Amino acid sequence: MPVASRWHRGGAPKHNLHFRNEVESRTTLQELLLYSLFLIILCILSFGMVNPHMYYLNKVMSSLFLDTSVPGDERTNFKSICSVPDFWKFMEGPLLEGLYWDSWYSNSQLYNSKNSSRIYSENILLGVPRVRQLKVRNNTCKVYSSLQFLMSDCYAKYTSENEDISDFGLKVHTEWKYSTPNSNSPWHWGFVGVYGNGGYIFTLSKSKSETKNKFIKLQQNNWITRGTRVIFIDFTLYNANVNLFCIIRLVAEFPATGGILTSWQFYSVKLLIYVSYYDYFIAFCEITFLILFTLFLIQEGNKMKEFKFAYFKRIWNWLELLLLVLLKRTEEYSDFYSLAHWRIFYNNMLAIIIFFAWIKIFKFINFNNTMSQLSSTLSCCIKDIVGFAIMFFIILLAYAQLGFLVFGSQVDDFSTFQNSIFAQFRIILGDFNFAAIQQENRILGPIYFITFIFFIVFVLLNMFLAIINYTYSEVQDDYSLGRRPSFKLGEMIKKSYNNVLKKLKLKKPQEDEDNKSRKNKDLAEQARRKGFDENEIQSAEQMKKWKERLEKKYYSTEIQDDYQPVTQQEFRDLFLYAVELEKELHYINLKLNRVMRKVSALSY
Repeated sequence: MPVASRWHRGGAPKHNLHFRNEVESRTTLQELLLYSLFLIILCILSFGMVNPHMYYLNKVMSSLFLDTSVPGDERTNFKSICSVPDFWKFMEGPLLEGLYWDSWYSNSQLYNSKNSSRIYSENILLGVPRVRQLKVRNNTCKVYSSLQFLMSDCYAKYTSENEDISDFGLKVHTEWKYSTPNSNSPWHWGFVGVYGNGGYIFTLSKSKSETKNKFIKLQQNNWITRGTRVIFIDFTLYNANVNLFCIIRLVAEFPATGGILTSWQFYSVKLLIYVSYYDYFIAFCEITFLILFTLFLIQEGNKMKEFKFAYFKRIWNWLELLLLVLLKRTEEYSDFYSLAHWRIFYNNMLAIIIFFAWIKIFKFINFNNTMSQLSSTLSCCIKDIVGFAIMFFIILLAYAQLGFLVFGSQVDDFSTFQNSIFAQFRIILGDFNFAAIQQENRILGPIYFITFIFFIVFVLLNMFLAIINYTYSEVQDDYSLGRRPSFKLGEMIKKSYNNVLKKLKLKKPQEDEDNKSRKNKDLAEQARRKGFDENEIQSAEQMKKWKERLEKKYYSTEIQDDYQPVTQQEFRDLFLYAVELEKELHYINLKLNRVMRKVSALSY
């Protein structure tokens, strides 16, 4: 008597397995197409915020204010300033000459210089430059009692607690009186400190001669004192030809050790948008982006509502949440430096979003056999990689601390513990200065370098490659026998493409059979190269045929509402298929036992 099929109503779900796979494939394909559109629009928005002229504008301005030598000394410029007299020479020389342009090269008057200076005749100086100083109080540190007869004053490094806010010098005008900081402005992270806002501020005049007299007066009245710890020079330019603002900050730090450390910031940003036709196209992309962002937000909300806590068990869901959190606009402020700072911060956040958005493409890698093998390899060896990473960083940090303690006082690459860590990675990549560490310590220098190269490069890195290679070969062996993921988006795309060609009569049905036969021969040849014997190959091919025949019979895409009988021949096929499954499980068991024996041998 016929037996009722358990793949239909009466014992199991109404939608059979093959139908669910096709629905999942179709849904994933739709998700991939929608996400590809989202990614393309996101890339357009990100590249629309940058301009190749930004680099050239920064370059020409840095050359003007950083590389121009002071009068009478060609070796001294802003980069090489090391004393207070050099700083005032720069202020009265390259800075003054670079800020005030009032004529063309032939001394002809091209514009009204009373309104604003035009640097290189193309860049308008917006407003007037500002100079700001931060100081520390006297006696913020303690002089050793036996040496107090030599030096009684002591000025510590800059901190908010040590900051001097009292009036000094002439005690008139803002350059001699402390100005309270603006809470909206960002702090500045320098070489030897993190500096707040406010301080002793003065603005330059629109007249070159008045500004020069101002510098002379400040220098004569000792505006820079022993308590000075940093001076900021801020100004902003606008180039209408390329619609870019260039916000410039020149920084001179006066560390407690003496001397001057100079740094600089050149921010070229596009603050005026929707000017050209391309800008309006960007506006259209922004609207489309907001629509897609809303759709993804609703989609993830529905997933969280449906799966609840199980939603957070998948790494891709965490990545999608990260993208949604990062996709928030940054608030912008009124002053140019703060505005540029937050604009650059927004650009950096967008760059991180683009990075994670591209990484999410790996969610759909099953459409390609090679990429699927890569994903399987990484997922299989992740535990081994984590264990290796712990061992690697223990040794790396040990060498970083050794290098910092031995070479930190003389070699710049090891001057701080953070620099020492990055120096290790540079040595791994072949970027190192062996002569510097050898000169610092002729015994420990070569020992440190040789042992680091041996343990890190020759031992640990080869262990890492061995982990990847072993896992990849295991995955390839499984794929060569047909044990690969059942859900393959690429097969559905190829099937849909072939169906379209058939409907258009551009491809004959016989070509599919030929391609299928050729593919099976290629898989068998790969298995032979991997060392599998003919019995294993024939068994895998027979099992694949049974699987395809049974899926075609019992996992039809059509939903059937009635009971379907199973004939004796079909029952026999099912029985043989179950036997082959038992053999497959036995094969897997033998393979696991072989792996366990290898692990046991390695442990002894």
